[in-house]
Amino acid sequence: MSKNDRANFGSKIGAILASAGSAVGLGNIWRFPYETGNHGGAAFILIYIGCVIFLGMPIMISEFLIGRHSRSNTARAYKKIAPNTQWKWIGRLSVLTGFLILGYYSVVAGWTLEYIYEALTNSFSGQSPAEFVQSFQDFSSSSWRPIIWLVLFLLATHYIIVKGVVKGIERSSKILMPILFILIVILVICSVSLPGAKAGISFLLKPDFSKIDANMLLSDGTSILFTKSGYGLPLYLCFLFQ
Repeated sequence: MSKNDRANFGSKIGAILASAGSAVGLGNIWRFPYETGNHGGAAFILIYIGCVIFLGMPIMISEFLIGRHSRSNTARAYKKIAPNTQWKWIGRLSVLTGFLILGYYSVVAGWTLEYIYEALTNSFSGQSPAEFVQSFQDFSSSSWRPIIWLVLFLLATHYIIVKGVVKGIERSSKILMPILFILIVILVICSVSLPGAKAGISFLLKPDFSKIDANMLLSDGTSILFTKSGYGLPLYLCFLFQ
């Protein structure tokens, strides 16, 4: 491979699944339901959709355009498009943003591996809600257990990255994304079969705008959105404050 050659996805479905995997993060799976419950159900969802349309999509499209035009890595793309300008710092901030996101995502992902292990060994069977809380507190306060799962997650991530775009990222996306979809379908079926599911669905579909305030708009809601586009956030802030 020459110096100017860039790795590409082997198929459109691989690129779509990889893009979906980068967008459907821990914020959507964990924090989104929590914030929806605290901020008026459908009212929060409507505002979230608005943020996605008017903020998220422009940022995502700008990322695609910059990447397609420059055919360079994140740090070099802005320098290539706008040479001899200060835009190069936007690319460097994007790399820094990725490292900052990795800092907490990898820790929470390690927790997820611990939960997968506990589930496979049936350790959750018969536990009360209080015991669930105590179990997590014991795990998170341990001096070595979270570190082990963190290292395992980073090693798995490293393996996928060094395998390249097609054999690493694309192949893993074709396996993990369908699994995620199946798990979500199972969770939906289990949720609607629980006692009180009808009341929960009613709460979800009826917006309560009395729960919407400035704090939610400026912190809780948009923070989830911006974590979906870590590379585009410095670009957005540059336009916002210039």
